[in-house]
Amino acid sequence: MNLSETAFVTRRPDGFGLRWFTPTVEVDLCGHATLASAHVLWESGALKPAAAAYFHTRSGVLIARKKGAWVELDFPLRVARKCTVPGDLLLALGAKPLFTGCNDVGYLVEVESEKVVRELKPDFSILGRLPLSRAMVTARASTAGYDFVSRYFAPGVGVDEDPVTGSSFCCLGPYWQKKLKKTEMMAYQASRRGGTVRVRVGKDRTYISGEAVTVAVGSIVV
Repeated sequence: MNLSETAFVTRRPDGFGLRWFTPTVEVDLCGHATLASAHVLWESGALKPAAAAYFHTRSGVLIARKKGAWVELDFPLRVARKCTVPGDLLLALGAKPLFTGCNDVGYLVEVESEKVVRELKPDFSILGRLPLSRAMVTARASTAGYDFVSRYFAPGVGVDEDPVTGSSFCCLGPYWQKKLKKTEMMAYQASRRGGTVRVRVGKDRTYISGEAVTVAVGSIVV
């Protein structure tokens, strides 16, 4: 589909199977495509609005629930530990870090301001060659109504910049919870398209909420 991720849903006796694909690879976890999948199941009548959507995925069972106009996703925690990142990462980002960390899927870089996050112009050719070719860049928000902002780059899996990355908040949520001393936060992903995400951090899960709307309906002949 040449979108950052495309979701494929199959019926199962115990819920739905769900897989996600970028333009080049299958990925283990994706937030916005999960949210969209649940939205379509409710809107099409495949699930009643009051019913939770249970998705069986490469990251275990993920649950989506309607919360008014929002959809809440029950996702795992993916905590980033402080680490020494390759010098090429900072070269590619062109920004001075306040903190650098990583988990098993990517790098986390905190910079000094929302302005820095918004003005980043990464070198994707360098980013794509790094051992972990995905990077979250984040800062405390200066825009009223938000706690933190972020952008997400993943050229190694065919996505130079993702518009809104639900899975990144599995890492950003616990990071900012510790810094801000808050369990519920409002975040903004400052991509060109942009998007608002609610984040709630539990004991061992991250609850990520967003909104969805159907913009097109069609058929694919294989």
